[in-house]
Amino acid sequence: MTKNIAFLFIVCALFVSFSFGQKSKAKPNAEIGTMLKEVSAKNIESSIRRLVSFGTRNTLSEQDNPTRGIGAARDWIFAEFQKISNDCGNCLTVEKQTFLQPKAARVAEPTNLTNVVATLKGTTDPDRIYVVSGHYDSMCSSPTDAKCDAPGANDDASGTAAVIEMARVMSKRKFDATIVFMAVAGEEQGLLGAAYFAEQAKINKTNIEAMFTNDIIGGVTSFKNAANRQSVRVFSEGVPSNETEQEATTRRGTGGENDSASRQLARFIKETADLYSPKFAVQMIYRRDRYLRGGDHIPFVERGFSAVRFTEPNEDYDHQHQNVRTENGKFYGDTIEFVDFEYVANVTRINAASLARLALAPARPKNVGMVTARLGNDTELKWDALAENDLAGYEIVWRDTTAPVWTNSQTVGSVNVFVMKGMSKDNYFFGVRAVDKDGNKSPVSFPKPVR
Repeated sequence: MTKNIAFLFIVCALFVSFSFGQKSKAKPNAEIGTMLKEVSAKNIESSIRRLVSFGTRNTLSEQDNPTRGIGAARDWIFAEFQKISNDCGNCLTVEKQTFLQPKAARVAEPTNLTNVVATLKGTTDPDRIYVVSGHYDSMCSSPTDAKCDAPGANDDASGTAAVIEMARVMSKRKFDATIVFMAVAGEEQGLLGAAYFAEQAKINKTNIEAMFTNDIIGGVTSFKNAANRQSVRVFSEGVPSNETEQEATTRRGTGGENDSASRQLARFIKETADLYSPKFAVQMIYRRDRYLRGGDHIPFVERGFSAVRFTEPNEDYDHQHQNVRTENGKFYGDTIEFVDFEYVANVTRINAASLARLALAPARPKNVGMVTARLGNDTELKWDALAENDLAGYEIVWRDTTAPVWTNSQTVGSVNVFVMKGMSKDNYFFGVRAVDKDGNKSPVSFPKPVR
């Protein structure tokens, strides 16, 4: 009897192991680890100091003064990208995307705005694109004051410096997909530069798989003793901004409020940070952005692209969007002494690692569906087969409906239909991700109900 019970226990244990898979865990890539060591806080400091030196970078400031204003900053960023490209054998395509912005709420008259863009073309899947940005414009208390000093050290020289540093370290390497490093203007006037880029991408049907914006990532030193100091917030929307009424009706019936493509991107970034940055964490914020504020990822999600925002966990509002001054013995202004350069470097590393993992991995599976036409205690998933040469297969992931991240996974091979036996679609959320022969994994695609 004892032997029979022991045998039954082993059989049950094997069944549970097969049914519920393994904890979802990726393995670090040694080359990505080497790349992250090359990220330099000193280089980032140098870039921030140079951007601050232009006095103001207000979008409405001078465009033809070589030492002050938005034009001087634009030309310096362009030259930095060109220098990086020269060092990697002209591996970057460096461009100024200039457009005429019509009169708007924060633009008194038609004004030329310029995004500075450096593109590292992918080797095997160049039409799949990942964008990382910071905005190089700045402001005082008034976004239309083009004359006041607006150093913008944290908002957003920090994000722009991070993008330049990413271009420097990542351009030395090759990736399957294309990475776009971008500094945009007009953010303080209403996300204008990012909106133009995103709209052009939508019109041209550009395959932007993901977009990161870095805005206020300076780790303001007035909060250097905060409990959550060694972390960065990643904001991601749940319900997609471009959701149709039909999609909303489906979602209300089946769930998925926490499973937009942008939220899958945030989970991927958190997974990356857990893998490569054990001492500097990602806080996933289940919100599109902060109250009363908005960043350059918003024009992208509004046009159907997945996008997230990186921002420090504690903002000091005395040191952003303020005229530089001392008032009643208190100093105001976004000046460089309030930026922690090593903090910016840590955020840069999480960005770079996430971009590298995305651009090395296969594309995420498309048209993922869950069969809902019949009742039952199994879950059938379907998706379109990818045509990538180095594809090893696919992985099913799942979690409890109350869990914030994917917790379990099961490798299913090179198939595009799979049935999870004994696992009811009512009890879990499921997803599918692609895996290549080197073990690189795509972000998860969340299934839609299909018949």
